[in-house]
Amino acid sequence: MTYLIDEIDITEEALIKSEEVVERSPILVIGIDCRTSNAIEAGPQDISKLWEKFYNEDVISRIPNKISNEVIALYCEYESDYSGAYSVVIGCPVSSIDRIPEEMVAKIIPGGSYAIFRAIGEHPKALIETWFNIWKQASLDRAYTSDFELYGDKFWSNLPKEVEVCVAVYSKKDCLL
Repeated sequence: MTYLIDEIDITEEALIKSEEVVERSPILVIGIDCRTSNAIEAGPQDISKLWEKFYNEDVISRIPNKISNEVIALYCEYESDYSGAYSVVIGCPVSSIDRIPEEMVAKIIPGGSYAIFRAIGEHPKALIETWFNIWKQASLDRAYTSDFELYGDKFWSNLPKEVEVCVAVYSKKDCLL
């Protein structure tokens, strides 16, 4: 099986390092989901279809208890690492998961240490390049619990577009960046 990471060639010198490692509180998310992997024949198609469904079916308007109009793309339930299967949820942060609409799921992004990367530029090109950089960083002590992309004001209103990519790491003090 061929994976997306096999198709890129990034030297260690060209890697974009995390800007910072921060402690984040848990975040409740409601949205739509799918199961996929980074295999060339899976991830790109599955994730694109999920985004298409999110927008075409106006999912954002049906999410209850939203605390903002930020959109989160959550990567969770990792089978192993970036080469295994995982779940993707596209949704919004919410104040409560007591009421989950039909055909949607609720997830809790665990609190903990997150390395923060910023994908700045043409979307989705800058985001894809950022993830390729993350995958190539052997020194990044990833936890593979929950990673997420945050589409906030800097994505919706700014040019160039900016997406904050938050990657779970084992601990702030032990993380080599």
